[in-house]
Amino acid sequence: MQALRSFLGEHELDHEPIDDRSIAVVVPGEQKLKTTTSFAFGDTTMTVNAFVIRHPDENEAGMYRWLLERNKRMYGLAYSVDHLGDVYLTGRFPLTSIDDSELDRIFGAISEYSDGAFNLLLELGFSSAIRKEWKWRIEAGLPTDNLSAFAHLAPDDSRKDPLT
Repeated sequence: MQALRSFLGEHELDHEPIDDRSIAVVVPGEQKLKTTTSFAFGDTTMTVNAFVIRHPDENEAGMYRWLLERNKRMYGLAYSVDHLGDVYLTGRFPLTSIDDSELDRIFGAISEYSDGAFNLLLELGFSSAIRKEWKWRIEAGLPTDNLSAFAHLAPDDSRKDPLT
């Protein structure tokens, strides 16, 4: 646990104790602004659980299939779902392996698998909601800047050049 505390301090990551054997850490991102992750320490292992995205509204089978196919290429962590269908990254590591290098790999994996996949997961599980959001914002004259990653889901008339 001390190795993790030192790593968090060196990298200035927001964290707080959950109890005497667990720590909650906020892993910053670009697409997913933060991934809340818990690290729990047992007698011989450290368990990692990171919340990725809530249960998909649609295309559940397609999203879960993508997650399972991606699992075979991942380091140390795997996508999993809870009883509600919410998606997590989970992993278990021997305490004897926990040092700065391994923690760097674990945090890199959390970032890549949560933040790096976030927009794709949103599109797989929530494309109808994204389309509705586009339409609503355009009709209300609201900014759509944070929807730019999903420009291909915008209504056809919003993609036309207003000067032509």
